Amino acid sequence: MKVLVTGANGFVGHAVCRRLVAEGWNVAGAVRRQTTLEAGTEPRHIGEIGPDTNWDATLVGVEAVVHLAARVHVMEDKAADPLAAFRRVNTEGTLRLAEAAAKAGVKHFVFMSSIKVNGEATAPGHPFRADDLVAPEDPYGRSKWEAEQGLAEISVRTGMVVTILRPPLVYGPGAGGNLRALMTFLGKGLPLPLGLVDNRRSLLGVENLADAVACCLRAEPKGCGTYLLRDGEDVSTSGLIRILSEGLGKQPRLLPVPPALLRLAGGLLGKKPAIDRLLGSLQVDDSDFRSRFGWASPITLRDGLLGMAEGFRYRS
Repeated sequence: MKVLVTGANGFVGHAVCRRLVAEGWNVAGAVRRQTTLEAGTEPRHIGEIGPDTNWDATLVGVEAVVHLAARVHVMEDKAADPLAAFRRVNTEGTLRLAEAAAKAGVKHFVFMSSIKVNGEATAPGHPFRADDLVAPEDPYGRSKWEAEQGLAEISVRTGMVVTILRPPLVYGPGAGGNLRALMTFLGKGLPLPLGLVDNRRSLLGVENLADAVACCLRAEPKGCGTYLLRDGEDVSTSGLIRILSEGLGKQPRLLPVPPALLRLAGGLLGKKPAIDRLLGSLQVDDSDFRSRFGWASPITLRDGLLGMAEGFRYRS
């Protein structure tokens, strides 16, 4: 079976292509510009993704699509109209591809959405579920939710199978953003006032995500299904720091500051959203996916985090 992977040169795309090639799939990688792809991945250049993208040539011979490409969430968006910018790529671009895929006879469309469709935080012990009422709070989450709704309609109308995956924060070797910044900070041996934080966060290793995608493609689902994903266990912010410090070869320096004081300081300094992310919980229940697809995450959260930190340590 030929599988088209969009965003094949991204952090998740490399892992997905590598896994599918290793399993013997015929993989084509859709990318916007000339770039290096995983060995065994056939490049297909498509330019910018949006409502006017012509996918006809790219979809020739393709039986399944794994759509990873997206305008990603950023902390300080510089776009004049962030929602319109996210919609153009994540909603309109996705639905343009899905319509073209259905027309080309693609049997299975796997869409990488986001847990941000569900919301930004959970009460401890009350994880998000796939059938919860959605509550996206930012333009990125809303654009993904609108894409999900459009994909469900296309699936009903055309008969193309659609599998929607909502991962939490994805980590692994080469991860950037806040995780990279945190590892840089920890590598300097600097203290953090997070020793009393006892929240719970669901994470997903990139190799586990790639394994879940391969599992979807091997199965024979019907209709349109939405699933949450995570590693097999959750971790607190302080626990995350301890594991990363171990992988970096450092002793964690966690100061026992009460979370209430941190929230107060965050509000006074205009950093409330950042403090809320550090102190709050975000858990997901992925039992539906594990039951439906018979899936078990192959790499433990601890081993995945240690591998990421050790890789960062030796590359720095």
